[in-house]
Amino acid sequence: MKKLIAILIVFFVASTAIAQSITSSAHDFSGETWNNGGNGEICITCHTPHNADGTVTGSPLWNHEVTSATFTLYNSSTFDATIGQPNGASKLCLSCHDGTVAVDNFGGSTGGTVNISAANLLGTDLSNDHPVSFTYNATLATTDGGLYDPTTASSGLGGTITDDMLFAGEMQCASCHNAHDNTLGSFLKKSNATSALCLTCHNK
Repeated sequence: MKKLIAILIVFFVASTAIAQSITSSAHDFSGETWNNGGNGEICITCHTPHNADGTVTGSPLWNHEVTSATFTLYNSSTFDATIGQPNGASKLCLSCHDGTVAVDNFGGSTGGTVNISAANLLGTDLSNDHPVSFTYNATLATTDGGLYDPTTASSGLGGTITDDMLFAGEMQCASCHNAHDNTLGSFLKKSNATSALCLTCHNK
């Protein structure tokens, strides 16, 4: 029982801290009329403690409709990784940002009418966006020659690039962006002043 109480306290403290960092950001939908008349919860549009959608590997108690779009992928003669359709955290991000799924499609609802637009809309053509959902490891770093070894290079966030920025060894949208914290703007995981975020992985 004591262990359970301790876990619940940790969960409460963590969720409170996350909610505070989202409050008043572009990811705070609690005041939208489509979210319980403007009196909704902050977390519920993406997460639920019960009956979560587990179709995407690593999805954190997911509560939002998942995109089924087929994306045009990044392609370049200098890109040495093998890339496939977005998966994991990137597929979850694109479940709003591709524009094919309404923001208000959550909690089992699929009849939403509010879609992302303007600068927040990535669409389904990702050919001119940073590639995601590819394995970034020491082998790729050696082959490419312009990347740091993620298993040894510091992320600047306390550990290595692999520890702090990759998901099951893959580069994802959430490698650079933290959907729960907009302190630095653009939901960046670390500052990109003087290209610091880019230069975490790229050595030139």
